[in-house]
Amino acid sequence: MPPTGEGRPVPPLLGRQEECAALDALLGTVRDGLSGALVLVGEPGIGKTRLLDFAAAQASDVLVARVVGMEAETQLGFAGLHRLLLPFLDRTPALPPPQRAALGAAFGLVAGPPPDRFLVGLAALTLLSDVAVERPLLCLVDDVHWLDRETVEVLAFIGRRLQADGIGMVLGTRDEQPVGQVLAGLPVLALHGLAAPDARRLLLETGGTVAPGAVERVIEETGGNPLALLELGGEQITGPLSPAPLPVGPRMEAHFLRRVRTLPADTQTLLLLISAASTGDPGELWQAATDLGVGLDAAEAAVAAGILTQRDRLAFRHPLIRSAVYGGAVTADRRRVHLALADAAGPGSDQRIWHLAEAAPGLDEDVAAQLERASERAGSRGGYAAQAMYLSRSAAMTPDRQERTRRLVAAAQAHFLIGDAVKAQTVLTQLTSDPDTPVGRASVQRLRASIASMFGQVKVAASMLLTAIGEAAPHDERLARDMAFDALTAALITREHTAGTTLEEFCRAIRAMPWQVSDRSPVTDRLVEACTVRITEGHVRALPLMRAAVAALCTDDLVQAGMPISFVGCFAAEECWDDRGFRAVAERILMLSRERGGLHAVNDTLKALASCELYAGRFDLAEAYFGEAQEIDRAMGIPEGPAHRVELLAWQGRVEETRAAAAVAINDWGGGFGVATMANHAHYTLCLLELSLGNYPEALASILRACRGDLPGEGNRMLPDVVEAGVRAGDRASAEAAYARLADQAEATATPWALGLLARAGALLAGDEHAEPLYQQAIARLNETLIVTELARAHLLYGEWLRRRKRRADARVQLRTAYDMFTAMGAAGFAERTRVELLATGEQARRRDPRTEHDLTPQERQVAGLAADGVTNAEIATRLYITASTVEYHLNKVFRKLGVTSRRQLGAALRTDA
Repeated sequence: MPPTGEGRPVPPLLGRQEECAALDALLGTVRDGLSGALVLVGEPGIGKTRLLDFAAAQASDVLVARVVGMEAETQLGFAGLHRLLLPFLDRTPALPPPQRAALGAAFGLVAGPPPDRFLVGLAALTLLSDVAVERPLLCLVDDVHWLDRETVEVLAFIGRRLQADGIGMVLGTRDEQPVGQVLAGLPVLALHGLAAPDARRLLLETGGTVAPGAVERVIEETGGNPLALLELGGEQITGPLSPAPLPVGPRMEAHFLRRVRTLPADTQTLLLLISAASTGDPGELWQAATDLGVGLDAAEAAVAAGILTQRDRLAFRHPLIRSAVYGGAVTADRRRVHLALADAAGPGSDQRIWHLAEAAPGLDEDVAAQLERASERAGSRGGYAAQAMYLSRSAAMTPDRQERTRRLVAAAQAHFLIGDAVKAQTVLTQLTSDPDTPVGRASVQRLRASIASMFGQVKVAASMLLTAIGEAAPHDERLARDMAFDALTAALITREHTAGTTLEEFCRAIRAMPWQVSDRSPVTDRLVEACTVRITEGHVRALPLMRAAVAALCTDDLVQAGMPISFVGCFAAEECWDDRGFRAVAERILMLSRERGGLHAVNDTLKALASCELYAGRFDLAEAYFGEAQEIDRAMGIPEGPAHRVELLAWQGRVEETRAAAAVAINDWGGGFGVATMANHAHYTLCLLELSLGNYPEALASILRACRGDLPGEGNRMLPDVVEAGVRAGDRASAEAAYARLADQAEATATPWALGLLARAGALLAGDEHAEPLYQQAIARLNETLIVTELARAHLLYGEWLRRRKRRADARVQLRTAYDMFTAMGAAGFAERTRVELLATGEQARRRDPRTEHDLTPQERQVAGLAADGVTNAEIATRLYITASTVEYHLNKVFRKLGVTSRRQLGAALRTDA
């Protein structure tokens, strides 16, 4: 067994053939110019670090970047990312300006607003990709569970986007939350204990003496954990073991601590210093050691005992040893080393302030104020997890009760901002009393309502906020108005499930508030006015206000706009039957939200844009938007699943998947969480599915469940489906009632979208002599819109009507058009319904797989579409959060599939393909 030169031999790597093969395969992929990621997950001591060592040893022809998570740095936003990228930061001037600015702000190198975390991730990915152009790159990251949250999110972002960059990433972490949640979606290799033969060999080859009778018990109780086997194998066990539990798992720290206690006092002091240090700066460490009277030779005994390793710097051989040293120290000794580290860090650094806080014997307003200032600096860099931690520590050290309350509330808000609602709620429970001002109390209630929403209790948010709005209004009208916007959003989402009030009661209460709204008011105020008028006074009265709000969303300064604005803004555009306004609002809010780093708003708006693509029949692009939104859901801990994309599944004709997703939306989101919008949308999509299958009574039953009462927003576009399902199912009364409501709205809005669907619905109800002009009018009007799916359905319905009138030749023209449109977009159910109609006209329509002939993936089509519009590779990379190398990789595949040789040919080829 080869020695390390550090006091302990390296144990053999046994029983890891499968894991080593996976790492070799990843390296082979990287050498071929492609990319991949792998997460090694397992308990402490299971061998994650050894496997990373193996990967590094196998990568002699590959550039290796390696970093280890440090528990003391978990409060320093982007600290781990900075250490990973440090060797390559000289390349940052070549980054696109937005990426360069985001990375500089994250690392505190330039002043600016908090950076978008996704833009920071893209900057890091671009930087690594530039390095890999010259030589394939392998990034090895150990102890990911001890990295700061921002770094973990960036690593997950990079890992999900590695495609054609010559980059490999291997992450080692314990099986813990929330790290596992953030890394969800990356390939995982779970590590388990060694099999008995390998465990026995390791135990007997570690240099100690283990009595034969003790071997099997050691293997059984350790579960084959290599670290435990290594430690116990190094002992002199010459007789039977005592009945006491062996030092495995939590007991391993006590085992390490006993070994540390045998070392000289100076060595123990140095170990405590290293365990408390928040940076790897050896200068600061040795300055602190000198101040404590510890000499350079104090490390020798720890290295000889295998407690420390000494490669490029002193470090603990295993993280559990560090935990044992720090956790086992007496409080006075910990304070002493923190004070020495604070002095060594020098004035002005955040590390100094943190060490001063750890060294303080009790409450200290001066240190608390310094921690709060450090939190502000962290927040300005986008290090919201660090901001929350500094604020929490600041509050804990604050003597004044009200000042402590203020800081606790700020800490809870910071935790909520990073999507950690559990921690935010935990911090709020530390309040001994609410703030002593109406504004302060209202702010706390607003945060509590937001946390309740994150916990799936959005139905209580409106009533929670209503009282707070009234209390805050006389003292801070802006806060009251903003809370009214938050509460309105919650009430629109929960509708009939709103607890403690009703949607109409809430809107009437807001209408009674003593404030005025003008053309100069923030767009959120104008949306509140428009929506409350819509609920209390009806569509026609609210229409001018809705149109003005949609226009303002496209042009006004949206600096006051928070997370819900995309939902309410798109609601207003739908209420106006404004398809172009819907897309314009969603695209603008997405652009601004990405610039400002608002993950909630980005997430919400991506789903709105996915709806735009569904309207347009571009299902592959809708899938791409849903995929990006799902990644943000993972980052924020929002439950994943198919419920958000249920309409896409219905259009694609995926019958069982649609019904399963709709059941989740109706039962879990609607019935459980009170999210009426998702339940109603699911009923609508079930109607859509049943219409595509020709199951008209079932379609009518589904849509009537969603279309109860005067449902605003999405309820508008349900009305034409009520007409179709009602006519075909023989329920003319329901069809005529829906048509009457649709006519009122269409005549008031007079947009091509509304008038086209009104004409189509009218044709279904009309007699033979009036139907045909209405079908033709519907097609003409819908041709003016972006709503391709509804246009295709108009051709289908017109073709069906013509066939039933024995006009087979005319019917074939309409049905062929519909069939080609449905198959091009991938609407399998409607394509099959149309094919059957074509067969009835005597035309042998070939059953086709309802996808494009060349089968472009969603991201390939997205990249190709942008390239055809003249967007450069670098701009495409920034917009889609991928690298320029990946853009080029996708374009090369698109060129081959479409048979083109230049970007100029892409537009025509894509149109032909569709």
